[in-house]
Amino acid sequence: MSDDVNPPDYELADRIALTEPAQVKALSHHVRTTILGLLHERAATVNELAVALGRPKSTVAHHVKVLTEAGLLRVVRTRRVRAIEERFYGRTARMFYVGVERSAEGDELPRDFNDFEVAAGESAAAFRDGKLWGFIRHARITEAQASDFWERMAELVAEFDRLPRSGDVVYGFALGVYPTEHPTLRNGDE
Repeated sequence: MSDDVNPPDYELADRIALTEPAQVKALSHHVRTTILGLLHERAATVNELAVALGRPKSTVAHHVKVLTEAGLLRVVRTRRVRAIEERFYGRTARMFYVGVERSAEGDELPRDFNDFEVAAGESAAAFRDGKLWGFIRHARITEAQASDFWERMAELVAEFDRLPRSGDVVYGFALGVYPTEHPTLRNGDE
């Protein structure tokens, strides 16, 4: 793929809210999140994904099926190879986010999906090698300000997703805004 093309090579929505427990659960397996990451670059067949992951085709096909049934993947094109129709899968959105606390049926969404836990595990070697860039800040702000800031971060994530694919190293990028119990100073006039 040339450096002047924004990935991936198929049309997809910018963002989709995950509102069903099955959608969030589909993201809870590292093979499935890796598949979604690979599909940021371009659409791929199950066979191509299996080769990239170093996993059996049947295992990858299972994970692709789970992601497809959850609405996170779809067939974006097909190609006839001899007597077989080869399917190319792509993401349904550049970004997925948990949209509500409960689904429309009232089911609670799973709580075991944590991007920061994944980032912590992935970043350990970079930390040891002195190649981890990171910041953590705390600010006493309103929920509306946090929401506005999140929208700006989502734009930065979208920019990162659209970078031309080049180089030999895959970099991780983690962002988040979350309420804490961090101590605060009272205002000077309180």
